[in-house]
Amino acid sequence: MPETMTAIEIKEFGGPEELVPTSRPVPEPGHDEVLIKVAAAGVNRPDVLQRKGGYAPPPGASDIPGLEVSGTVAAVGAGVTKYKAGDQLCALVAGGGYAEYCVAPEAQCLDVPQGFDLVQAAAIPETFFTVWTNVFDRGRLTGGETFLVHGGASGIGTTAIQLAKAFGARVFTTASTDEKCRAVEELGAERGINYKTEDFVSVVKELTGGKGVDLVLDMIGGDYIQRNISAMAVEGRLVYIAFLGGAEVKVNFAPMMLKRLTITGSTLRPQSVQAKSDIGDRLKAKVWPLLSAGTVKPVMDSTFPLTDAAAAHRRIDDSAHIGKIVLKV
Repeated sequence: MPETMTAIEIKEFGGPEELVPTSRPVPEPGHDEVLIKVAAAGVNRPDVLQRKGGYAPPPGASDIPGLEVSGTVAAVGAGVTKYKAGDQLCALVAGGGYAEYCVAPEAQCLDVPQGFDLVQAAAIPETFFTVWTNVFDRGRLTGGETFLVHGGASGIGTTAIQLAKAFGARVFTTASTDEKCRAVEELGAERGINYKTEDFVSVVKELTGGKGVDLVLDMIGGDYIQRNISAMAVEGRLVYIAFLGGAEVKVNFAPMMLKRLTITGSTLRPQSVQAKSDIGDRLKAKVWPLLSAGTVKPVMDSTFPLTDAAAAHRRIDDSAHIGKIVLKV
């Protein structure tokens, strides 16, 4: 085992250029933890927020960005029972993914789905954990319901579309270009809505015969908050996972009462290992069979070398991607 490794650190808060390769000690696995020789790491919006200084790691987590990895077990800590050195897996982590080695709680590790390589596997944990807990646990989406997801071409969006479709929902989504609208429709969305040229409230009302949608998954916030409420059906649910357009706005909540709406949200990173383990158990039971069967899969946009993390962040900053961006070690 080497004593040091290449990792990507945030030199100062700011643009992609602040992501620089550095040398760090190889971490040691603690109790119930595995040390992973990283093959690939997913790039996500929370990494961008951390780079800008807006999303600090939880206490005890690595300051190195990166919330999902795949690779080979290099060593195990005391108490580990499921995995051994040489096993391949993917894992959800609270930080440290942009590195040659990363520590993960055994409870947040998952077997690589059948037919997947390690690069594809690195694109699974963060988005699938996030979508499952927010769309199905908190949002209670069921077959036959209508579902609007904003940012449909993102990693979260492409995952949410496929899972919602697989479980029998009608899916509508917003995207920034006609090209992205066609891409999300190919994934299973009934209608891609170009938010630059169309009003999503009017479109979903028309598509649902004036009823509105049963569930909205939003990471925009801002002026979307009031518009989401307008687009929702009676007893609808609105779930927030980010506020890229702003978290503080003036909102008329009277329609919430009249429609008996539920407005909720969550963040994944600060949750306990046990909470994440419980989500992982539901994924293994409900989603891993779909992944292994090829019914759903992460949409792969592009890959970059680990040392070129800045270029990967430029692509996500430009919103040029459709699906997941992954760093290869």
